[in-house]
Amino acid sequence: MKHKQFDYYIFIDFSENLIGYNIIHKEKMFELLPKISKFAHYKTLRNKRAYIKSIRKIIDKKKIISYFVKHKIRQMRNNLEIYMDVFDFIKKNRDCIIFVSVDNSQYITFKKNVKIFDGENIVIKKESELVKGTPEYRASLVLDTLLNVERLKRC
Repeated sequence: MKHKQFDYYIFIDFSENLIGYNIIHKEKMFELLPKISKFAHYKTLRNKRAYIKSIRKIIDKKKIISYFVKHKIRQMRNNLEIYMDVFDFIKKNRDCIIFVSVDNSQYITFKKNVKIFDGENIVIKKESELVKGTPEYRASLVLDTLLNVERLKRC
């Protein structure tokens, strides 16, 4: 993906029965990146328990959540609440250039709904289209990790 300067970055993802989103302002995005260098895609890890245990400490110590304009994780049955929050944010920031990464299974539905808001300033990518190592890919790992931390906490 050709790197473009966005005003906001939105990441929407789900893990089993949880769905969540993060919204990051462009300035906070590049402050956050050095702090998340140890984040990895959960599915590719061998020792998942050790990763979650160590990454929880990093999340707390580096105050990762404080970098988000908005952040929410809910049960999958409350996915409408997640989408309404995101659509409301997009509507309020109509003049901004917004990057959205959405889970592959939700991509088509999300893209259709964004057209309601015109969507001219919105770039929507499937999670699988993110190029490994890019700022967008690395930031998407934060939500992936937060969802897995929350999922394991609830078990």
